[in-house]
Amino acid sequence: MLGRDVVALLEAERESVVALSRQELDVSNRDSVPGAVASSAPDVIVNCAAWTKVDDAEAHEEQATLINGAAVETLVAAANSANALLIQLSTDFVFDGASREPYVVDAETAPLSAYGRSKLAGEVAARTANRHVILRTSWLFGIHGWNFVEAMRKQIEGGRYELRVVDDQHGRPTYTPHLAQAIVALGRVAAADENQRGTFHYADSPECTWFDFATEIVEQLKLRGVAPQDARVLPVSSAEFPRPAIRPAYSVLSTRRYEEATGLRPSSWKDGLREYLTLPRPAKRGEGGAQ
Repeated sequence: MLGRDVVALLEAERESVVALSRQELDVSNRDSVPGAVASSAPDVIVNCAAWTKVDDAEAHEEQATLINGAAVETLVAAANSANALLIQLSTDFVFDGASREPYVVDAETAPLSAYGRSKLAGEVAARTANRHVILRTSWLFGIHGWNFVEAMRKQIEGGRYELRVVDDQHGRPTYTPHLAQAIVALGRVAAADENQRGTFHYADSPECTWFDFATEIVEQLKLRGVAPQDARVLPVSSAEFPRPAIRPAYSVLSTRRYEEATGLRPSSWKDGLREYLTLPRPAKRGEGGAQ
């Protein structure tokens, strides 16, 4: 979902980019990564590979950590050999959600889930790279992968017009083309200035709950004639909607350091949603999770 948008943006800006699918390079294969990196001699490596099925990670933490954590160690060694900047994507799930103000980049981490622990392992590994950026983000949606917007749309199109969505989890939805723009902008700054490396946050604005997000989705679907006017979203508590993985109740990310480094402000997820809903859906989609 994210990788394709990063590649599309780089190609549109006439950057030289090598895009490897999982079939072409399994990042968890320690024997394959060094050669793949050496052959392309990159200036920047953007690691968009991840285990993103949050609930499945609870039963498969070892596999999730292999991809989200151990694989990053291999990428670090290859990046250091190539003197490349490594951009590692991470998540709001590294926080426990106990805060009531946006998490700054150096806030204490305390993941509540296997997925969060696996992504934190990736952060720890990425920090050993000579040149690195760790970019945390949240609540991703984009045309190239399964996501919350598509889940809401699928229910509406299936004739379900009363949707129950949690109203006690706060975060910032992020449209993947907007995140791709942030990655490229930050990568250029970090490549040129060693003081603009380390950990950053990027997420679209403003903050909201999943209920707020779902409500906007349904309203946009009504405007497009996809949802009937009597479709509605009902707020429920997380306790009423139990999931295998515990979600942080408040995982709003402060984007201040990103804004100071790039001079850019976060885009609006509502604008991203409007664009998303105008785009044709790919013929095949796999149901996954959010980064």
